[in-house]
Amino acid sequence: MTSSLPSFPAPAPSADPESPRYAIYFAPDADTELHRFGSAWLGRDTISGEDLTQPNLDGFDVAAQKDLTATACGYGFHATLKPPFHLKAGTSVEELLDEAVHFSSTREAFEVALVPRDLSGFIAFMQKESKAAMRELAADCVRQFDPFRALPGEAELEKRRAAGLSSQQELMLQRWGYPYVMNEFRFHMTLSKRIKDDAERAALMREVQKHGADAIAAPVSIDAISVFCQENRKAPFLRLEHFPFGG
Repeated sequence: MTSSLPSFPAPAPSADPESPRYAIYFAPDADTELHRFGSAWLGRDTISGEDLTQPNLDGFDVAAQKDLTATACGYGFHATLKPPFHLKAGTSVEELLDEAVHFSSTREAFEVALVPRDLSGFIAFMQKESKAAMRELAADCVRQFDPFRALPGEAELEKRRAAGLSSQQELMLQRWGYPYVMNEFRFHMTLSKRIKDDAERAALMREVQKHGADAIAAPVSIDAISVFCQENRKAPFLRLEHFPFGG
């Protein structure tokens, strides 16, 4: 009997770590309370590139706060729609941006209510109730921008597998280069690293609830996508361009 498992391309040679990576994110507009809170909380504005003073948190000194938010700060305040990728040979950033113009022109805005939650030890803003429109947006981003994605190298695949993947997540990793897409997708705007200590995580959650209340008091409009760029693996992600829905 022949196997019914799908076949996938072989892993590519590892990408040059000095080459840029791109990602398709939802990131709130600069003039929103959500952007202001998220940027200050992580200590960096992804639009201006400025380092920002983080809010004073009860029970956390400056060093502890920076440690808890450093990784999320590097990626910037956002929700991932198409995870970071190197450009495929034969494609260009100009073509990627043109595709983003076309993609966004066909979309309609919708609203989601956000709440802070524990996501496998990370603290993040997540949807209060999962919306089909959000799942469709993320899935369409993964599909439509995939022609620009270079295949991941074996080292990158093994790094993802080290987290312990389900069979479905392994299929997503091989097909799309990332395990947490399509049916595995969960909208989240990360606010911390994974915190193993329950008491520390609960204390930080209280601070998120206190400082972030105004940012998520009203439903958030999902009304644009943004293309972010990381110039090399040591550089932070910055917003390259913003594409409102409906053109």
